[in-house]
Amino acid sequence: MMFVADPERTGETTLPDGRLLGWAEWGPEDGTPVLLCPGAATSRWLGFGAGAVRPLGVRLVSVDRPGLGASSPSPGRTFADFATDVSAFFALRGLERPAVVGNSQGAPFALACAVAGLASSVAVVSGADEVAAPEFATALPDELRGLVDRVAADPRGAEEFFRGFGADAMWTMVMNGSPESDLRVYGEPAFAAAYRRALDEAFAQGPDGYARDTVLAMGRWPFDLAAIGVPVDLWYGEQDTTHSPDNGATLATRIPHARRHVVEGIGGAVLWTHADRVLRTLTAPRP
Repeated sequence: MMFVADPERTGETTLPDGRLLGWAEWGPEDGTPVLLCPGAATSRWLGFGAGAVRPLGVRLVSVDRPGLGASSPSPGRTFADFATDVSAFFALRGLERPAVVGNSQGAPFALACAVAGLASSVAVVSGADEVAAPEFATALPDELRGLVDRVAADPRGAEEFFRGFGADAMWTMVMNGSPESDLRVYGEPAFAAAYRRALDEAFAQGPDGYARDTVLAMGRWPFDLAAIGVPVDLWYGEQDTTHSPDNGATLATRIPHARRHVVEGIGGAVLWTHADRVLRTLTAPRP
């Protein structure tokens, strides 16, 4: 199985305030647009569905969040700021209300776009859950609980702490925390090379972009999930023990009409092992 391929098109779009937003695309330029909000500390370079986007007629667009990869920094940015950037990007690139995929730490950014009315449908794939939500007060491992408490008590100090991470640390954390089913994907030579490149690109401007993302994702999400009015599918691998305390079960109850899929035999690599199924579900007409 071909998990990833190099982008077919890359570029930077100038936003109304002069900042740049870096992007990469796969699939036909006139295809059904799908925006990817990538996972933690990965750049636009790492896509998914290498063998699926063209047969399905999907134009997959991945965007670097501010401060990562080719996108200009935006210190102190919020989820609302990201949605504003994405709205301008859609207008400039001719992407009117595309479907949106949020992978891992990209999940709350995808959901923020849905709350803002920018998405036609959403797929949260191995999504980082709102671990600061009161429902998970006693469900988190001690180390994660400590990080959540740190973010709540001292967001600036927590952001400074997360600036201590880099590409090598992220690679090691993922490799050490993943089940064997995921490592068979991550260790595939083409995937490993693309993943390492995406990590290196994400930290090319330094760690500030990753640190800001992490503080936002690990704090309380300042948007109303109940306000989402488009179809949302949640995808989690049954062996995934890192992204959500209950593999999205609680999250599914907080989003109107959300559908939860638990995939057997895999952990957090669902985006790559089940790309065709995710994209077909995401772009299929709904009654």
